Amino acid sequence: MEVVIRLARCDERKQLEDLQRQASLRWEEYREALLANPDAIDLPLGQIEAGRCYVAERQRELLGFCVVLPRTDRDADLDGLFVDPAVWQQGIGRLLIQAAERLAASEGAESLYVVANPKALGFYTACAFAVVGEEHTRFGAGLIMRKRVGSGGRREASAKRARVTQSS
Repeated sequence: MEVVIRLARCDERKQLEDLQRQASLRWEEYREALLANPDAIDLPLGQIEAGRCYVAERQRELLGFCVVLPRTDRDADLDGLFVDPAVWQQGIGRLLIQAAERLAASEGAESLYVVANPKALGFYTACAFAVVGEEHTRFGAGLIMRKRVGSGGRREASAKRARVTQSS
């Protein structure tokens, strides 16, 4: 049974928010704060309408989703990545990360950033993200992580070669 990654549809918003809630409540240490702040579970319809949200599905069952937003510095933020806990460790998150990378790179981003739950450090590290800082969120410390997705490294090498050629 193949997992399909596709753009989310507006009529799936509630289902995706329910999936986000289920995945978020999995962590006991965040449960009380999440239940006290139900507004934290929100997938703006505009993000779906703008093609910023991808879903993973298998046989029409939603397994997870991600949201990618542009940053003012031309890079991109992985604004959300949620997978149904029943299918954790089956490669669903990695497939969604790959979709996020493709979207970010297609829009010219050199890097994809995420503010990660420290409990997800192993996952993001396995997906080639590196910790570049820390950010306080309303639920505690988050790890700012970055992954190169664009051709920035190739552009830098090209520019360096051009400088060397010009100075010769």
